[in-house]
Amino acid sequence: MTATILVADDDAAIRTVLNQALGRAGYQVRATGTASTLWNWVSAGEGDLVVTDVIMPDENVFDLLPRIKKVRPDLPIIVMSAQNTLLTAITANERGAYEYLPKPFDLNELIAIAGRALSAPRKAPRRESESAEPEMPLIGRSPAMQEIYRVLARLMGTELTVLISGESGTGKELVARALHDYGRRRNGPFVAVNMAAIPRELIESDLFGYEKGAFTGATSRGSGRFEQAEGGTLFLDEIGDMPLEAQTRLLRVLQQGEYTTVGGRQLLRTNVRIIAATNKDLRGLIAQGLFREDLFYRLNVVPLRLPPLRERSDDIPDLVRHFLRQAAEAGLAQKTITPEALDLLRRHRWPGNVRELENLIRRVAALYADETISARIVAGELAVPLDVQSSALPAGEDTISGAVERHLNRLLAQTGREGSLPPNLYDLVLPEFEKPLISMCLAVTRGNQIKAAELLGMNRNTLRKKIRELDIRVVRGLK
Repeated sequence: MTATILVADDDAAIRTVLNQALGRAGYQVRATGTASTLWNWVSAGEGDLVVTDVIMPDENVFDLLPRIKKVRPDLPIIVMSAQNTLLTAITANERGAYEYLPKPFDLNELIAIAGRALSAPRKAPRRESESAEPEMPLIGRSPAMQEIYRVLARLMGTELTVLISGESGTGKELVARALHDYGRRRNGPFVAVNMAAIPRELIESDLFGYEKGAFTGATSRGSGRFEQAEGGTLFLDEIGDMPLEAQTRLLRVLQQGEYTTVGGRQLLRTNVRIIAATNKDLRGLIAQGLFREDLFYRLNVVPLRLPPLRERSDDIPDLVRHFLRQAAEAGLAQKTITPEALDLLRRHRWPGNVRELENLIRRVAALYADETISARIVAGELAVPLDVQSSALPAGEDTISGAVERHLNRLLAQTGREGSLPPNLYDLVLPEFEKPLISMCLAVTRGNQIKAAELLGMNRNTLRKKIRELDIRVVRGLK
């Protein structure tokens, strides 16, 4: 029998697109613009799969999901949302959704997920979270961060060992804390230890504890990080800096769940979840004989790579506003930032990643009296010429190709490397043309996004996404 998919979205255009795409894939489709109609269909036993938006005109679907799971626990539900945050992904997972898809989504991906949902064994409903914090530790709506959110949401109900990799400053400890704070061990301790910050000769006693007299200065028994983290999560940061002797002891803990203190003989059982992180290439260290291969595979149960900030530059406006809000909450003056200043921040390479951006925003919030952070201030802090970073196309260009060539020459001058261009060139150049083009269409239509989307020949949801990503100010009723 042909499966029936129930589609719920208040946007008629999305309903039409899904109706056509799922229909071509061989499914029967019933579509509605209200949560109440969806509930009537589900409670009457209709449908084999639900595809629904979160925000509906009559009810938030997250409030509806528990009722659906109560009467139809085996009914798979795919949740879509334009509120692309980690909290949305976690809530969808905890309320029993089969999958979460951030808008705008890829139709082929949706159809593939629908096929898997309809053929997968039915699962028991997941337990709802006891609490959910509105302020999440991770900021960003870029595709790279959306994938991180989806993976984290799947991991919240497990106690699998996770190995987080990424450059310094990408937020590895924030991810580890999110896994703890929204996971099964949330009521236990979260203990973080940085392998690179501990003298190598003290790492074993710091991790596993020590007995009185175990070494010079050990005048009493000392508890280790494993004991302190009992029943919770132990986060081992910069695991690549752990000496081989300590690696051997850690491997025993992961394999057998037990250890001995330094100078002790009694085996101690442990009940901790291990999350490790590194900014190094562990496989390269294995080849050099500096890291145990068997330990690597014990830690690498779930690998999770955090992208550097230069790969998610679309998130910079959200991050900046978040850091400015934090600065104001800390007692500094409330400040805003100009679009031109944000353009400069987007183009910076950020070798220190999110941590570097946070430090810059805190610094300018504290040191400058200006209420608005301008491009001049940002250019001074980044030590780059303001004219090199200008986002406007050169005046008087005869052709678009000529404008592109001149802009690339400015980028070449910015890098300071003759004969070469910076990476991610497409992402650097494209916003230079998209932003003025979209701004012009919005001005012509006096802020009417529907008409502007028609002029541009793009979907209205795509236009909304571009407006948000490019930080375009929309003024309605322009004269």
